[in-house]
Amino acid sequence: MNEYDLDILRLHSQGFCCAQIVLQLALEMQGVENPGLIRAMSGLCVGFSSTGGACGAFTGAACLVAYYAGKGAADEEAHDRLPLMLTELADWFEEYATGRFGGINCANIVADGKPDASICGGLVSECYGKAMTILVENGFDPSSDVHE
Repeated sequence: MNEYDLDILRLHSQGFCCAQIVLQLALEMQGVENPGLIRAMSGLCVGFSSTGGACGAFTGAACLVAYYAGKGAADEEAHDRLPLMLTELADWFEEYATGRFGGINCANIVADGKPDASICGGLVSECYGKAMTILVENGFDPSSDVHE
């Protein structure tokens, strides 16, 4: 069990989906609230609400990396390592999910493409942890709300 698994369970019990939980964990670490961002993340829930869509924990983790490293204002530029970080995440998830579930889509991962807390909770934990590892390895401080 990871240090954030209880937080994942808490957020799930509050009705948040996979993609929302990934971002909410980061916001809580920073001590900030952003309901608009969390609402927007619901568009990625359960594979874009289609069983054929990519896992929301994975797409949420990609958004998490971009939250720290992407362009956020007219006077900002995306971090030059953003494409490499996203590629690392995508390569890892494809290997991880394909090896365990036969693919990266919700239909591959859970029966009938319906969320299963015992499976999805583990994926949220793994994807969040991998995104945080990638960020730290690339010089980001996930506890800071200062974006480079």
